[in-house]
Amino acid sequence: MSSSETAFTEICARIGHAAAQQNRTVNLLAVSKTKPAEAVRGLAALGQRRFGENYVQEALAKQRELADLALEWHLIGPLQSNKCREAAEHFDWLQSLDRLKLVAPLARWRPPGRGPLKVLIQVNVDDEMSKSGCRPEDVAGLAAAVAAAAPALELRGLMAIPAPHADPGLRRAAFARMRALFEALRRQHAGVDTLSMGMSEDFELAIAEGATMVRIGSALFGARTAA
Repeated sequence: MSSSETAFTEICARIGHAAAQQNRTVNLLAVSKTKPAEAVRGLAALGQRRFGENYVQEALAKQRELADLALEWHLIGPLQSNKCREAAEHFDWLQSLDRLKLVAPLARWRPPGRGPLKVLIQVNVDDEMSKSGCRPEDVAGLAAAVAAAAPALELRGLMAIPAPHADPGLRRAAFARMRALFEALRRQHAGVDTLSMGMSEDFELAIAEGATMVRIGSALFGARTAA
């Protein structure tokens, strides 16, 4: 068994165990940013279909190289206004919506034949100056705008990257705040079903606090190289 196959098998087992304890299905998003298309192809051969990218141009190059594979592409990095057309045309999911002004161009440029662009609102749950994401109190307004942009856009939930506190209790508290926001959003909008949080070092804790999707990069692919 190759190292990549071993890592994939172990991560899937750990996700499955943590999800079973919560009686919940949890999806794995393989974060392939800075990794070559060959690495994505290798993981796809093991059965992985969801891949996350931070940068539009890097993702488009991989999509072209891997066009023979039926993969699901998620944009998880900050979206610049001038990249809205490419994001709308070439991604299946946008996990990083954080500004109202992005909603209209995304809806305008989404090709009707592709079905709706599935959208998660990114929340800056720890109010970090260096992080993207809207304030928790802005979620409702953004969600209403995305819902109003149907059928081009489809509101599916929330995403967050909490501060990397060394204290697990502080991380758990951030995840719990996200779950509360998520549950409130579900009560307001039918179809909301995805809470994307948790990465290589804390995904089991995130699952325990409500995650339905975890974003794993280094634990699958090894340490990142510079972008």
